[in-house]
Amino acid sequence: MTSTTPTPTSTTPPGTTARPTPVVDPARWPDVVRVPHAPLRAAVAARVLRRAASRQGIRIELPGTKDEFEPATGVPVLRLHHPRAFLHRLGTGGLIGFGESYQAGDWDSPDPVALLTALAAAPEALVPRGTRWLRRFYVRRPPRAELSTPGNARRNIHRHYDLSNELFALFLDPTMTYSAALFPDAPEAPGARPTATREGLPAAQHRKIDRLLDLAAVGPGTRLLEIGTGWGELAVRAAARGARVVSLTLSEEQLALARRRIADAGQADRAEVRLCDYRSARGRYDAVVSVEMIEAVGRPFWPEYFATLDRVLAPGGRIALQAITMPHDRMLASSRTYTWILKYVFPGGQIPSLRAITDTAARTGLRVDRADAYGPHYAETLRLWRERFTERWPEVAALGFDEVFRRTWELYLGYSEAGFRTGYLNVHQLLLTRDGGTVPGPYGARA
Repeated sequence: MTSTTPTPTSTTPPGTTARPTPVVDPARWPDVVRVPHAPLRAAVAARVLRRAASRQGIRIELPGTKDEFEPATGVPVLRLHHPRAFLHRLGTGGLIGFGESYQAGDWDSPDPVALLTALAAAPEALVPRGTRWLRRFYVRRPPRAELSTPGNARRNIHRHYDLSNELFALFLDPTMTYSAALFPDAPEAPGARPTATREGLPAAQHRKIDRLLDLAAVGPGTRLLEIGTGWGELAVRAAARGARVVSLTLSEEQLALARRRIADAGQADRAEVRLCDYRSARGRYDAVVSVEMIEAVGRPFWPEYFATLDRVLAPGGRIALQAITMPHDRMLASSRTYTWILKYVFPGGQIPSLRAITDTAARTGLRVDRADAYGPHYAETLRLWRERFTERWPEVAALGFDEVFRRTWELYLGYSEAGFRTGYLNVHQLLLTRDGGTVPGPYGARA
């Protein structure tokens, strides 16, 4: 494979230092250690890569090349350290192979988010139409062991959320809120990049939480069910309004810390956290709030999820959801595909489309009365988390996480940020009621 430009540049531009190839523990990362041998598929991958680079304006740099010119500012760069391994992984595993090759140190980029943004901008255009039938040879179905059944769901949650409370505390803000923040700019502003700063992140997280509580009209005496506790910040703020909160989680790490944080806030008499699957929720509630939990439910269980919401909602009640979404056609294409994110970060999940949420909820008698999108705010939230994670890596490593974990989370955070920057992903705050229910006006004001 040759560079996409006549003059390839050095693999280590001035002012940067190439990271050494990580030492990979075969017991912890077996598929990262393993390099497949598939010459024909590697040749096809090389052609696809050249085409994608040409179409998206990506510069490919090969090892051992040198040139007196520096890359043009703003040009995404794919720096291949081990081209053979990269192409054989890519040809054999597609995007899973692409991710595993980054974990293994086969490639880097001076600005990985710029590269990933270029690749995410038009994913359907990256592979020639006539070769898309080859996809079936390397696309895998999600394993049944990760299907989010009642028996598997806790194990799936454990693999991510029980990694370490200390890990999350190192890159999240003091609110310990692990979902999109809402910065001061209005989410409706077309093309606006929110003013996001690390110092302003806690206030932005509170703004997001308060807007959801307003959508659900949570106030004194409200019986509130929260599905997906996180580390307890929403429960604390709801209890401070005078609500009676029951919050459900499957993460034992989150359960312990959320209970402690609620007690420290003086709200233990108003907010209770239970280790409980959403399907086992009991009682009737005036309001239900769930923040970025539907993504872990899995498409086969969306009907049961919304049936549960309908079952526990008292007459005249309101549901406020925050959900990551993707366009419906892309959701359908990805819904039975095992992706790198599912394999290494969020097993058992599926990002829904707004249409899928609306249609599935309608079968239970629930309707979506309001849907506000603010994808750019999530991109900025992820940027702040990624920068913090990188800065505090020595402290993360001191917790026992290795270099492959570092590269895994760098790619996960950067890939997610790129998805929101391009519109491949979005995030919505949704208000659901039953047909004929009372609907609040904008952000909690009574209509």
